[in-house]
Parts: sequence; structure tokens; C-alpha cells
Amino acid sequence: MGKPIKAVVFDVGRVIVQWDLRSLFAKLIRDQAELDWFLANVVTEEWHFQHDAGRPLAEMVPERKAQFPRYAHLIDAYAERFLESIPGPIPGTGELIRALDAAGHPLFAITNFGADFWAMFRPTEPVLDYFRDIVVSGSERMAKPDTAIFRLAESRFGFAAPEMLFIDDSAANIAAAEADGWQVHHFQNAENLAADLIKRGLLN
Repeated sequence: MGKPIKAVVFDVGRVIVQWDLRSLFAKLIRDQAELDWFLANVVTEEWHFQHDAGRPLAEMVPERKAQFPRYAHLIDAYAERFLESIPGPIPGTGELIRALDAAGHPLFAITNFGADFWAMFRPTEPVLDYFRDIVVSGSERMAKPDTAIFRLAESRFGFAAPEMLFIDDSAANIAAAEADGWQVHHFQNAENLAADLIKRGLLN
């Protein structure tokens, strides 16, 4: 398993909370084929990633509305109602965070999250209070899987990469962290994570 783990570092979206653009737009586009097309071509995860990487909504939204004027009102909804794309917690992760905290393990997070949306989201999620520091990609203008964000986290959190366990749902992010020397868990569900934390001696 490598060196003893001194800190546990979580991703946020799809590890702590659910995230799906469809959760918002299924309320606004009734036709299934049009909804699929819209999510594949207009408000896509790839386009959204620009905000994660540091581009402000004030640039992205007008530009996209000019490209797709028919969907201008829905692009506005993306900016104004983004929290509706986060329908609730991932079952079980919050309990594991509280258990790790109770066991005395320092907790941190690295999240790909746009700065504008983070300001909206952070006050709504009290489980994040357990984290000593959170590196937010949009605020730093660097995003996973760029090695730079992992190096920044190491300096901010105060632990060497091999001393930290990084938990993320993205295979690309896991591969990047592992290449940088982190211990990793590719998140699929809280049950598997709990088993791994017990195996590593972090929980009983």
C-alpha cells in the first residue's frame, strides 16, 4: 500500500455530491431527443469545463448564446440555476467523511469547480466544513488532470504526495495523481471506498 497515509483528499462532484446537467435541463426540455442533442452540443460537459478551468461565466455565456441564439434562455438557466444540476449527496460518502474526521485524519479536497458556481454551491453543503482546505480549480485557473493542481495541493496541504490518499471518480484524474506519487482510490461507490479505507487502516 506504500507509505502510511497522513491525509485523505476527496474530489467533490460525483464523489461527495451528485452532478448531472441533465438534472436541470430535463425540467426545461420535454422532448427527449432535443434534450439529448442540447446536452451533446450546446451546454456540454466539455464546454462547462472551461469554467472549471478558470474562464468566467461573463465570457462564456454571451459567447454561447451568440452561437446558439435559439437556446439563449436555456444557456441563461445554466448560469442561474446551476445548483439544480446537483440533485443531492452521493449515498454514504458523507458518513465516511464524518468517520474519518472522528478518527483524527486530516481531510482536504481538490475539485474541478468554476469559481462563480463554487460561490453559489459552497454555502449549501455543510459536509465541506470537515475539510481543512479545498483547492478549487476555477479559482486557481488550473484543473485536474493537470499535474500542476496536484503540486499546488501538496504545497497548500502540507503533506508529500505519497502521504496522501486521493479519491476521485475520474480515471484520468486518478492516473495523473498516481503518476505524481499520490496513493489513490478510483471512486465508484461509498461501499467500495469504505472497504478500502478499512483495508488501509484508516477506519475500523
